Amino acid sequence: MRKEDKAALVDQIADRLGEAEAIFAVDYRGISVPQAAELRAKLAEADATFRVVKNRLAKRAVDRAGTAELDQLFEGPTALAFVKGDAVTAAKTIATFGRQHDILEYKGGLMDGAPLDVEQFKAIARLPGLDVLRGQLVGVVASPLTGLTRGLASMLSGLAVALGQIAEQGMVGGEAEPEAPAEAPLEEPAEEPAAPEPQASEPETEQATEPDASEETESDEEESPEESGADGEDSERVSEEN
Repeated sequence: MRKEDKAALVDQIADRLGEAEAIFAVDYRGISVPQAAELRAKLAEADATFRVVKNRLAKRAVDRAGTAELDQLFEGPTALAFVKGDAVTAAKTIATFGRQHDILEYKGGLMDGAPLDVEQFKAIARLPGLDVLRGQLVGVVASPLTGLTRGLASMLSGLAVALGQIAEQGMVGGEAEPEAPAEAPLEEPAEEPAAPEPQASEPETEQATEPDASEETESDEEESPEESGADGEDSERVSEEN
């Protein structure tokens, strides 16, 4: 490689180091060309690139980019993942791909300018991705709003039912139903003239029975002469005997 090409390559690596939000250094031994292409495609979804670098040139690049913390990582075969997007998704991709193919040993890196050791990398790789976190956040925010909406709808529905019941019972002003008690007295006087009819019939019954009493009286009076005649006969017989 010519000197000019090496200088351009160092500048290119230094630019990517300066632009990256996170940098992951891995030992790429055992990875095949198809596997490397597959890994690059997966990392592209997290806005990350994967590149094999020469240690000597990489050390010059980290000095130029001001990321000297990575200098000690360039021992043995080394590849760098430059992450501009979701660092968690990129870490999950590398960890999952390495576990599936038994390759890609994590060596170290930087995240937001701070060193990231092996245990921290594994912890980040176990976190939910940014898309999952966004979905959870939307769910948390929307849940109270949904509950509030349902609560308000239930309250309004209950209020409508209560008002309807009050209206049916005539407790709301301006309804026609409260006038019903005023109509009742108007109907009762109309029925009162008919009520004395049974009382008028009672004298008729008494009058009907009174002639019977008079008849009995007349019959008694008619019988009284016979009784008086019998009393006269008795008195004459007594006088004759005397």
